Amino acid sequence: MGVLSDLEPKKVFYFFEEITRIPHGSGNVGQISDYLADFAKKRGLFCIQDKLKNIIIVKEATSGYEGEPAVILQGHMDMVAVKKPDCDMDMKTQGLQVAVRGDEVYAEGTSLGGDDGIAVAYALALLDSDSLSHPRLEVVITVDEEVGMDGARGIDLSMLTGNRMINLDSEEEGIFLTSCAGGARVHCRLPLDSRERQGRAVEVTLGGLLGGHSGGEIHKERGNSNCLFGRVLYRLAQKLPVSLCQVKGGLADNAIPRETKALLVTEAEAAGELCAVIKELGEEIRAELGSKDPDFYIEAKEGKEGSFSCVSPELTKAAGAFLCALPGGVQAMSADMPGLVETSLNLGILKYEEGNLLAEFSVRSSVESAKRALIDRVGAVTGLAGGAIEVSGDYPGWKFRKDSPLRDKMVRLYEEMYGAAPKVEAIHAGLECGILGSKIGNLDCVSMGPDMKAIHTTEETLSISSVKRVWEYLVRLLAKKDEA
Repeated sequence: MGVLSDLEPKKVFYFFEEITRIPHGSGNVGQISDYLADFAKKRGLFCIQDKLKNIIIVKEATSGYEGEPAVILQGHMDMVAVKKPDCDMDMKTQGLQVAVRGDEVYAEGTSLGGDDGIAVAYALALLDSDSLSHPRLEVVITVDEEVGMDGARGIDLSMLTGNRMINLDSEEEGIFLTSCAGGARVHCRLPLDSRERQGRAVEVTLGGLLGGHSGGEIHKERGNSNCLFGRVLYRLAQKLPVSLCQVKGGLADNAIPRETKALLVTEAEAAGELCAVIKELGEEIRAELGSKDPDFYIEAKEGKEGSFSCVSPELTKAAGAFLCALPGGVQAMSADMPGLVETSLNLGILKYEEGNLLAEFSVRSSVESAKRALIDRVGAVTGLAGGAIEVSGDYPGWKFRKDSPLRDKMVRLYEEMYGAAPKVEAIHAGLECGILGSKIGNLDCVSMGPDMKAIHTTEETLSISSVKRVWEYLVRLLAKKDEA
């Protein structure tokens, strides 16, 4: 018996729990992909597992639905695998510890992977059923969506017959998404030579931040621990001779970082003053963040005195200036859709290793030229500081389709079932629909999903009641024939 075995719909939560038992963080998808391929094999379903580990499973139409348009169901198998600082789980080899709290499913000490495990669970429950009515189902489950949509980029969809796609990678029930921003990952490298220097070590930790998804929650203006560290480092370097020894912050470019840790070295007699300046800066930032991040803290602990391999005070000051000069957060709001972020970037990963300060950004925009301009801006700042950038994972936005039979059908059914119209919206976060749309002619696509909170964080939750309602809606939708 599983932890989720008493939840409804049983098949959906059975498969969701099966997925959580398999490590499936981005870049570690071999086991989950094999599980999906084996699932199809055991049921005699047509399946393709490509060299990237993408999965396509086809189930033919049930009796009476052979003439209905095929429906593509799409999601991704990887998750953002993050854990709390005190969690000793190895997420590359161990499954999640799922639990139930009221109407919520969560994972103890880690992210849950509801994004996008619930999409996979919905698809498996549909494919497993011998009683539900539906047209031909073409299930597409991609790899590594969270780190650049590499699976969607490399998948061959030429064997698909459908051009109607339901993407199940959304996190708010009752909202149908019909367009999204494009994006890219920007990797900045700033050379910072180090050598042995005498002094006293000071450990600095910035934490307690809420974090969140760099697309869906960037507009909330929560603190970014990496950006805040750059601000602190520059201020310290202006006041004291301080050398950067180590820094590590953030876990994914598309997650707003919650914690950054650094090891600084200063003259022994200046360590006390350095800690005092950090305390003062902490109070300043905490007051500035206010209710947006009420639990923010910054700590400084004096360590041992000795010889350390670290960056010179001059280069440390330059590194702080570089981090301060880089743009961050929301850069522009949409003029056409009030309340929608048009362009943003997130400094998700910051680290110092092998003589280089490495800063990794997720850049997003619904306007391609604005995305290019922002990437150029990051490149210009990095170049002026003596570094260079590389761009990867560049993906197109998903344009709104004025004529959409699928969207119209979905809206009508929602109104029939719930007596109210769903919201039809665009989002700033990236979805695979734009890339897949370039591979499927005349793609008619809508994205939907159940309620989830705090995705990509250790506070991620999945609403049980919402999963049930969305399942009931999805089953009705697939069983509803097109109007003559």
